[in-house]
Amino acid sequence: MRVRGDLATTTNNPKGPAAWLTTDTPGSRFQARAVEIYLAWLGFVRNPLAVLGLVIILLLLMMAAFAPLIATDDPNAQNLADRLREPGWQGHLLGTDELGRDIWSRIVYGARTTLYIVVLVTVTAPVFGLVVGTVAGYLGGWTERILMRLTDIFLAFPRLILALAFVAALGPGVENAVLAIALTAWPPYARVARAETLTVRHSDYIAAARLQGAGPGRIILGHIMPMCVSSVIVRVTLDMAGIILTAAGLGFLGLGAQPPLAEWGAMISSGRQYLLDQWWVATVPGLAIFIVSLGFNLLGDGLRDVLDPRSAQR
Repeated sequence: MRVRGDLATTTNNPKGPAAWLTTDTPGSRFQARAVEIYLAWLGFVRNPLAVLGLVIILLLLMMAAFAPLIATDDPNAQNLADRLREPGWQGHLLGTDELGRDIWSRIVYGARTTLYIVVLVTVTAPVFGLVVGTVAGYLGGWTERILMRLTDIFLAFPRLILALAFVAALGPGVENAVLAIALTAWPPYARVARAETLTVRHSDYIAAARLQGAGPGRIILGHIMPMCVSSVIVRVTLDMAGIILTAAGLGFLGLGAQPPLAEWGAMISSGRQYLLDQWWVATVPGLAIFIVSLGFNLLGDGLRDVLDPRSAQR
């Protein structure tokens, strides 16, 4: 983890928490880790764009968690008498769609669908890619050739096109969309993990672990994978925007979340025919996708500045 030396602060109380978190001589492993995390946090908050990204993601999480309290109407309740109503402070804040459903409420509940897809992809694709990359980088030989050529095959196809092929074979639905996105998202993580593994597999501490009798599995799980986690985390954060766009693309084509479930891509698809006259039907969910994608990109840039172990600045 990147630690900036110029972030160490002084305090008038040498026994205060700030002094404990900024000491140059930690007394335990726990304190050393706490100092490292605290200084990294100070470096993170110095980047206003990264903080803005974090705020956007926290707001998204709060919107999804408290959707029943934030939404003003039932997201699936239809009222044809109020169809295509303009946004306004009285009635519907962001207007209504072609079926008279409140767009604000559907945006709020659509955040749950977006986070559901993002979380499931995050706990599957990076883990699989990390395993493939570290095993290929450490074992080398034919194992590396086979695994990396398989990775190259997946990288040769555009992610959305490959996801469309998988969803067409599996059938439409949120779960199948998650599986399709995960199957197309793991190769970049494998490449990152392999590159990290190649830089550390001949290190002294790896040789010491091997001399102590540790097998390949123990070395990969206990020594190499932890070294690759920071780079994978940064890559995951930067890839969130692409995952959201892919999920929205599948929803736009009718292969993701199925009606009446609120999903931003499907909302854009249903509102595109009203774009010239009732612009808010498709524009509002498009802005939601844009803002959330921007938030993940800004957060990823900030984490990269903090977690990049090869940064020249310390």
